[in-house]
Amino acid sequence: MFTGIVEAVGELKNIKPEGTNITFTFTCPFTNELKIDQSLAHNGVCLTVIDIQGNEYSVTAIDETLQKTNLGKLQIGSKVNLERCMPAHGRFDGHIVQGHVDQTGVVTAITEQDGSWLFDFEYSPDEQNVTVEKGSICINGTSLTVFNSGINTFRVAIIPYTYENTVFHTFKVGDVVNLEFDIVGKYIKKMLKM
Repeated sequence: MFTGIVEAVGELKNIKPEGTNITFTFTCPFTNELKIDQSLAHNGVCLTVIDIQGNEYSVTAIDETLQKTNLGKLQIGSKVNLERCMPAHGRFDGHIVQGHVDQTGVVTAITEQDGSWLFDFEYSPDEQNVTVEKGSICINGTSLTVFNSGINTFRVAIIPYTYENTVFHTFKVGDVVNLEFDIVGKYIKKMLKM
């Protein structure tokens, strides 16, 4: 389980296709603290560390993950948000994040507001995911609060710290992002359909 509080930004160093899977090799500030079999969220996608060599580590994404997330669009040098799983004795600073991306969305507008930023997103209504005003959303592994919630659209506000210490400063209009919708909302939606 994760909280959506990004711990560091990693950089992609190698891409190795293996059948329908891809093994990605990254470097990050805490590579020396990782261990084999550890869960690590990459842009909100939970992947298992399979190899560590010096200051680089590797993870494998299966075809299902590549089809439903933005990981298949990564290129050498791409930056990703990273978060290790939450320790049982840790604080719960964000919201419940599973590391299971529900679908991707697209950046539709970026508005600079004299030191903060507004980001607008749109996602396909086909999956019937919903946001609620002042509810939680996880965008590329970052726990955020929704406002201007609409049918398959929403907005978030980004403070300077988040902008500078996550991949938000790299976003452009048209970029594809990973979305994990609030777990409580997903359960309520499912119960209402029963």
